[in-house]
Amino acid sequence: MIPLSVLDLSVVTTGTKPAAALRNSIDLARHVDGLGYLRYWLAEHHNLASVASPAPDVMIGQIAAVTKHIRVGSGGVMLPNHAPLVVAERFKMLEALFPGRIDLGLGRAPGTDGATAYALRSRLDRREGDDFLERLHELILWETREFPAGHPYNNVVAMPDDTRLPPIWLLGSGDYSSELAAQVGMGFAFAHHFATHDAIDAMVHYRNRFQPSAWRASPHAILAVAVIAADTDEEAERLASSFDLNRLRRDRGQYLPLPSVEEAIAYPYTDAERTSILRNRSRLFVGGPATVQKKLQPLIYASKPDELMVITAVYDHEARKKSYSLLAEAFGLVKQAE
Repeated sequence: MIPLSVLDLSVVTTGTKPAAALRNSIDLARHVDGLGYLRYWLAEHHNLASVASPAPDVMIGQIAAVTKHIRVGSGGVMLPNHAPLVVAERFKMLEALFPGRIDLGLGRAPGTDGATAYALRSRLDRREGDDFLERLHELILWETREFPAGHPYNNVVAMPDDTRLPPIWLLGSGDYSSELAAQVGMGFAFAHHFATHDAIDAMVHYRNRFQPSAWRASPHAILAVAVIAADTDEEAERLASSFDLNRLRRDRGQYLPLPSVEEAIAYPYTDAERTSILRNRSRLFVGGPATVQKKLQPLIYASKPDELMVITAVYDHEARKKSYSLLAEAFGLVKQAE
C-alpha cells in the first residue's frame, strides 16, 4: 500500500477559535503518529480567518517534541516572505533538535493577500518580480558555502553549523515547480486539493525529467489530496457539507471560518451554487473507507505518487481524527508502538 501523510492548515471553525485550532493540530499529530502516518506538514498562511498557523517552523518544533516517529515539516514555508538565511537557521535548528525527522517544504506563493504580503516583505531586500528562484539559490548556498570569492556572505555562517539542512521539497499547483524540482533534483509535492493544473501531468513530468543531485538520488513525488472519510458514505457526505459551503465562499474571496454542518445544510443554495459545489467536488474525495479508496485509485494509478498527503477539513475535531483513523486502516498502515 502507498504511504500516507498529513497536511494540516490548523483550520479555524465557527466553534473553534484559532488558539484551540493550534492545540487541535498538536492533538491530531499525536494521533496520526501512532497510526503509522509518514509525515505531518504544516502550512503557512497569513491574514486568513480560516487558518490559524502563520508560522510553520514554530508548529514543527511543538509537534516534533510531542511525537516519536512521524516526520514533521513545512507544507510549506513561503520563501518569498522570508530571508533565506533565516529559513536556513531555523530549519537547521529544528534538524539539530530532531535529527532525521524534519522536512523543509518550500512554496513560491505569498499565502495571503497583496497588502499582507507587502507587510511581510517591506523590510526585506525587495526584488522585482518573482524572486523565488533567486531566494532558493541563496538558501542552497547557505548550505553548500559556494558563494563567489569575495562575496560578503562568505563571512556569515548559518548556525548551527554542524547540522545540515533537512531535505528540501518544492511545492506546487502547476507545472513550474514540477519542472524546477526535477531540474535541481529535489522532492516535489503537488497540491491537487486546490490546483487547476492536471495532477497527472505535473507528477509524470517531474518523474520523467528528474536529474539526480546531492539532494536526492531519485525522484520522490507527494500527491496532496483532500479527503473526508466516515463510517458510511452518508455520514461522510454530511461532514463534507461544511467544506462545500466554505469552498463556495472562498471562491467569492470570503475566507471565513469553517461553518458547522447544521449551518451548511440550512444554507439556501441557488442552482448556480450547487453547480459550483459539484465542480469543486472534483478536488475532494468523500465517503466511507472503501468508497474513498476506490475513488482515489484511478488518480494514484495514473499519477504514480510515492505517497499521498491527506488534508481533512471538517467541523468536528473528533470526526477529523476518525477520518484519519479510517484511512490508516483502509490503506494498511502499521500502527507504531508507544
